[in-house]
Amino acid sequence: MLKTLKEIAALLDAQWQGEERQEITGVRGIEEAGPGDITLVASHKYRKKLAITRAGAVIQSEREQPLYKNVILVPDPYAALAKLLLLYYPEDNPAVGDRTGAFIDPAAVVSPEAVIFPQVYVGQGARVERGVVLYPGVYVGNESVIGEDTVIYPGVTIYRRSLIGRRVVIHAGVVIGSDGFGYASPGANNLKIPQIGYVQIDDDVEIGANTTIDRGTMGRTWIQRGTKIDNLVMIAHNVVIGENSVIVAQVGLAGSAKLGKSVIIGGQAGVVGHITIGDRVMIAAGSGVHKDVSPGQVVAGFPHLPHREWLKKEASLARIPELRERIAGLEQRIKELENRPVE
Repeated sequence: MLKTLKEIAALLDAQWQGEERQEITGVRGIEEAGPGDITLVASHKYRKKLAITRAGAVIQSEREQPLYKNVILVPDPYAALAKLLLLYYPEDNPAVGDRTGAFIDPAAVVSPEAVIFPQVYVGQGARVERGVVLYPGVYVGNESVIGEDTVIYPGVTIYRRSLIGRRVVIHAGVVIGSDGFGYASPGANNLKIPQIGYVQIDDDVEIGANTTIDRGTMGRTWIQRGTKIDNLVMIAHNVVIGENSVIVAQVGLAGSAKLGKSVIIGGQAGVVGHITIGDRVMIAAGSGVHKDVSPGQVVAGFPHLPHREWLKKEASLARIPELRERIAGLEQRIKELENRPVE
């Protein structure tokens, strides 16, 4: 695809500066970009690379003075980048699929406009709606529902009665609806508690590779609209994740944890079960959240603290070697004073 600088600015409804006929044929990183590429300058660490980049143009924040000869000025550089990536590199989802070798139960309802590849299994009573793409190796359990225009990549397993909304993207290796981890007399008899609930995933959710989402023990595990989940996340039974939340890789959410809207959780954080995380909470990477967090807070650490308190704690920990030396010196001084003869 070829667009001029002026045309791209019009598509983004953005201001621009430079050579309007500058041709842009792709989008690349600042170090790899060539004369036909547009690149992104969204943080100060990339500014010094402008001196060596060969890019034909850059995208930057409109809140700063233009940094390059050909520049597009936008309110949110990352949002502009997303639009351009979709423009230049659209998803290559197939229009048709060869259903030969797929198993579709006679009692399943599959739209003729769904794309079903070989080695797909669609169980009894399942419903697959128009525009759905099921890649090889996808298993759709009995009575599950897959909403319109959802894309499910190879090797995904969707257990019985799972409800998947519209325009959902599920990456390879995801398991949805496996049994929650529930046992009576744990460590003794380990009597398994039947997991009879289900998973509900609302519209416009994206789930990263090899993530697992357990079914509810009773009731549902619920991922609400617009939430984005990274790779290798573990979501336990009866968890609720509010709309437009972001869960980064290797996060673990224990059973019945409730997350509000627009919650952001950094990588490798853990949340214990049966607690409530309020709307717009941010949880730093590696945190251990052990009790309720009220809306709007930023927390960090293990166990978690308000972010400012955690920063003070970490700063104090860094001074421990120095403080130990000072204490040892004071102890020695006290000892010398105690042993000094009384005059």
